[in-house]
Amino acid sequence: MVYTTHQKKPVTARPFLKWAGGKRQLLPVITDALPRNLDQDSFVYVEPFVGSGAVLFRMLHHFPNIEKAVINDVNEDLIDAYRTVQEEPDALIEALQQLEKEYYGNPEDEFRQMHYQMVRELFNGRSASRAKHTAYLIFLNRTCYNGLYRVNKDNQFNVPFGKHKNPKICNEANIRLVHEALQKVEIRLGDFDALRDLVTPKAFFYFDPPYKPISSTASFNAYSQNGFGDGDQERLKALCDKLHKNGSRWMLSNSDPKNENPENHFFDELYGGYHIERVKARRAINSRGSHRGEISELLIRNYD
Repeated sequence: MVYTTHQKKPVTARPFLKWAGGKRQLLPVITDALPRNLDQDSFVYVEPFVGSGAVLFRMLHHFPNIEKAVINDVNEDLIDAYRTVQEEPDALIEALQQLEKEYYGNPEDEFRQMHYQMVRELFNGRSASRAKHTAYLIFLNRTCYNGLYRVNKDNQFNVPFGKHKNPKICNEANIRLVHEALQKVEIRLGDFDALRDLVTPKAFFYFDPPYKPISSTASFNAYSQNGFGDGDQERLKALCDKLHKNGSRWMLSNSDPKNENPENHFFDELYGGYHIERVKARRAINSRGSHRGEISELLIRNYD
């Protein structure tokens, strides 16, 4: 998990994708809220909505006593990307280097926009090898508008070109760090409820589901074409109850509806009896810059 270049300070694996709801800015708060004795015995770390993996990489780096980590997501493009980095880093790096060379072959915005649209069509065609498909995903993530991943109901990536000046398309050093970090990680694709086989006292779960929209104009949760509604939030609560009953510890992040409506008690009522903490975070993804700023988010857990 540690990469050293010319005797400089070691660098640790970090997310290779920008993902809506990524937790890099909240890592200190999440770390402080972890169970106090988590470093004493071996345990299984489970992340049912892995997203960008910011918490995963922090956990793998800080807790060498993790016996095994299991990550999961319903987004097939994302899970294929993790599996590619885990199993085919050289092929991915080669494909990214070629995309980077082509993108920087012409400095004109018009050329780069046309190149972006071509790659987006190739990505949506879903006929390339897994390594190339992941390279397309990373390229789009680096060059699209605001670093979004968004698909429509036909599972077509539809984010426009972003006009970034000098995006880093191929970060070989980090891909190799992530490759090393993922060697002790089991990667699954599917609904979070399929992880019930991991419900044991030895497991620690961190949940970062698609957030409940806090207003009618803040409903971005298109990580997959199926969405994630209140019924899914309630299903997740049922899994949390099962974990609690069986002695597993868990932490969950979500939006705070009280940002828009102080009388909205959805999560306070749903998770009544568990520890609910409101923390400050910056809303980074919004089509209007004036609507980005500090808001409250929820950290919910079943331990003191």
